[in-house]
Amino acid sequence: MLSSIKIVSKTRAVFGGSQVFKACASQRVVKQVNFDGDQSNVSCTRRMSGKGFNVPPSAEFVARVSGIATMCKLPFQKTADGLDAAFVGVPIDTGTSNRPGARLYNGWTRAAPYESLRVADIGDINVNLFDLKDTCKKIREAYREIVATGCIPLTLGGDHTIAYPILQAVAERHGPVGLIHVDAHADTSDMILGEKIGHGTPFRRCVDEGLLDCKRVVQIGLRGSGYSPDNYEWSRAQGFRVVEAVECWHKSLVPLMEEVRSQMGTGPVYLSFDIDSLDPAFAPGTGTPEIAGLTPIQGLEIIRGCRGVNLVGCDLVEVSPPYDTTGNTALTGANLLFEMMCVLPKVKYY
Repeated sequence: MLSSIKIVSKTRAVFGGSQVFKACASQRVVKQVNFDGDQSNVSCTRRMSGKGFNVPPSAEFVARVSGIATMCKLPFQKTADGLDAAFVGVPIDTGTSNRPGARLYNGWTRAAPYESLRVADIGDINVNLFDLKDTCKKIREAYREIVATGCIPLTLGGDHTIAYPILQAVAERHGPVGLIHVDAHADTSDMILGEKIGHGTPFRRCVDEGLLDCKRVVQIGLRGSGYSPDNYEWSRAQGFRVVEAVECWHKSLVPLMEEVRSQMGTGPVYLSFDIDSLDPAFAPGTGTPEIAGLTPIQGLEIIRGCRGVNLVGCDLVEVSPPYDTTGNTALTGANLLFEMMCVLPKVKYY
């Protein structure tokens, strides 16, 4: 899925005031090439980090439509070995209860993630489109291998069912985790159409199995029709903090995130972001849209407000390309996932 230029194996040339990357022998030295009239004056002037970070090629010199299509045009590798964080695709929408299509999606701060973390795209998890339970097993086993390396998964869904097997693997390594859940729906139903596994049930299953530290769970942006007079009563009974969308209207969420950081403390936290938390005016390409939602600005405030939180995994789910006629939903989702990478532990800021 991806092609990359590793900065440790390229030369950086300056030509007419512009910089370009040029291939050179495999070295950990970055040569600054100053072109004079005959374009032959070469001098080695500086070194890049020897830690082997992966740096995407600049769109100034490498067309974004060229090469292998990977997340952020990072390199592709088959496993998470040696990585601090990895983009992972889980193309499954078998668990959706409304419009399908989420399986088809894989694809401003002063943060410097590419100078802080070794990140790559490790491709898509193999799934069983005919058997959701088997798919969950495959996801759980794949994420066990990912988190066992110490890598933080940044997941592109896929419907929200995938949060359940991912959290099984994450909690197996870290113990019960805190959860920042951004969504139009609570996803805490016990059963849907007689099934206990689906995109409306993942966090009920997580509580059933002790995967969550319930006093460190917040759900933000909830709204829409429900199946009971208080659709969020069960969440509150577990100790979750519930922030309905109406509480977010016409205001910045920076103060809210100050409270959330305090609630999360220093323990491990998982961030799960359903694109339908945003108002469909901004993100129409989703299976279960609900009006009167969050704005992209508020989405950024939530994610940037996670800086300093001990994030051990993140996901962005429920983008459905068949309903994303302009591509804005996918664009927004990709940017939100990039922002998640920027707030991971160890990312430095200038």
